[in-house]
Amino acid sequence: MSANADRDATRVVVVPGGPLLVEGPVEVVLPDGTVRVSERPVVALCACRRSRTYPFCDTSHRRRGRPARGPEKPRGSGPAVGQG
Repeated sequence: MSANADRDATRVVVVPGGPLLVEGPVEVVLPDGTVRVSERPVVALCACRRSRTYPFCDTSHRRRGRPARGPEKPRGSGPAVGQG
C-alpha cells in the first residue's frame, strides 16, 4: 500500500469523444515538467489535444466535424413495432 492508502480514490470519468473529468482540485505535470493547477471541484482534461488551454479542455473537440451518416428516415416511416 502507498502512503496515501487512507485517502479516497480520485474519480476520473471518460467522456466518449470528449474530455476526462477528474474530481479536483488537481495538479497536472506536463512532459516538460511544467505544473498546471486547478482548484475546481471537477476538472475537464483535454483528450483530443486541440485545446488552446491544454491540458485543460476548452471544448475544441466539439468543433470537429461528425462522421457523415446516411439520410435519416422520418419518424413513423418504418413498420410498426410488433407488426410483420
